[in-house]
Amino acid sequence: MQKTANLRPSADHLEAMRFAMVDSQLRPNAVSDPRVIAAMASVARELFLDESLAAVAYADVKLPLTPGRFMNLPVATGRLLTAAALRDTDKVLLIGAAGGYTAAVLARIVASAVAVECDANLVRTARQALAAATNVTVVEGPLAAGHVAAAPYDVIVVDGAIEQLPPGLVDQLGVDGRLVTGLIDRGVCRLSVGHRTAGGFGLADFADFDAAVLPGFAPEKGFVF
Repeated sequence: MQKTANLRPSADHLEAMRFAMVDSQLRPNAVSDPRVIAAMASVARELFLDESLAAVAYADVKLPLTPGRFMNLPVATGRLLTAAALRDTDKVLLIGAAGGYTAAVLARIVASAVAVECDANLVRTARQALAAATNVTVVEGPLAAGHVAAAPYDVIVVDGAIEQLPPGLVDQLGVDGRLVTGLIDRGVCRLSVGHRTAGGFGLADFADFDAAVLPGFAPEKGFVF
């Protein structure tokens, strides 16, 4: 029996799936910032994934990138970016560049973005995919360390779920800056937004959504006698 090859969806089909993602996943789930909607409606997610995943690029699931790493769900990324209240003058620190998708979305909204990624293979993928984005810099290093050299930032976007938010990352946020992240609380991912003022930093949950877990944010173990 002759085998039938798996065919990559046509450009028209992929575009239709992208618009369906916006209409069926983003808009009904409070992704309401028109700039976020416009950017996610125009950036092709399949370009940041293995070609074999093109047919599911717009599904409401975490998509595999490298062992142990996944592209964040569209809704989780959309809710985080909406809560960040992005401005066109913002300098953004993105934690978890992955294959470069969220950085490409940010590139269409803000003045500049530094995208930090710890996986060397994903760094190469992101740099190649973002070659035309002149306002994005991809930096290789531990996610929890951020990128102090370019601080302070107007916004920090942690594009995934973490177990704890390191104080050193918050320190890279400028006064009046915003930080968005997913926080794992007793097995549940809670999307959260924080604001830094001259007096300190406060973080509040705003939605429970599944999100891709980012490595390197495990709580430090206490001293054991």
